[in-house]
Amino acid sequence: MDSFELSKIAGAVLSALLVIVGAKTIIDLNKAGHGVDDDVVGYVLEVEESDAAEPAASAQAATTEAPAQFDAAKVVAMVGALKASDGESLFKKCRGCHNSAKGEPAKAGPNLWGIVDRPKGGVEGFGYSSAMSGKGGAWTLEDLAAFLHKPKEFVPGTKMIFKGFKKDGDLAKILAYLDSLK
Repeated sequence: MDSFELSKIAGAVLSALLVIVGAKTIIDLNKAGHGVDDDVVGYVLEVEESDAAEPAASAQAATTEAPAQFDAAKVVAMVGALKASDGESLFKKCRGCHNSAKGEPAKAGPNLWGIVDRPKGGVEGFGYSSAMSGKGGAWTLEDLAAFLHKPKEFVPGTKMIFKGFKKDGDLAKILAYLDSLK
């Protein structure tokens, strides 16, 4: 057997593999929407889930009890007992849109270095919404607590899509971290 025969055999094997892999790829693209699995793409944001087992009881409780009012001062009081490292792991939820180191560029959201006591809408060159730019004042821990609890309620018309931190403890931890960025 000479080298020409070996080349023909190798070519036939490679051609067969190409046809098999190519056909499978075409089928997968047509069947699965270009290989994108919507369950694993992007960032996971917390969503409030209702208990489906007791919808009538929860509806009745909602009508008889007023919802608990959010108390930003209570959350800020918790910050003093925390370390910045307590909130650093929670900041991973924010890293998709925000940087936190001095001098880093803005992402989808502004850099949060020095956020406490900085004017609202105060990062030069970042395209804030008109609602945020018109809010006025500086970011206090109380304002940050209210904003990070329910961003769309504190600044109606904000571009921020995060739903907010629902647990006071988590909110206090993230505030301790943001307060350390100086």
